[in-house]
Amino acid sequence: MADSQEFPCALTLDVPFPTARLASVALKSIQVDKELSPLVRRDFSIASPTSGAEGDNVEDTVLQIHYRATTNRMLRVAVNSFMESLALVIEVMENLDTDVLAAKSADTS
Repeated sequence: MADSQEFPCALTLDVPFPTARLASVALKSIQVDKELSPLVRRDFSIASPTSGAEGDNVEDTVLQIHYRATTNRMLRVAVNSFMESLALVIEVMENLDTDVLAAKSADTS
């Protein structure tokens, strides 16, 4: 409970990906950059989608990011920085990843 008192501002982001592999690639790409501020903590995980899930064979395709910070300002700055990194990772996936390219070509056919 001390953690919630020290870091009272919190935010959880759920970022869905088309496949479990892409979610894992995003996690590995972003996880290497450590949080710079000691006033912010973050945790990453990969989870199954909660809505529309059918059966037990649902892949883990949602990247979950849990942020905690000492102030709303610190939380906002950290999340803004994360979103810029995430946008870059997704842009690279769209332009270079074979799964995404195959899905795009199938959509245009």
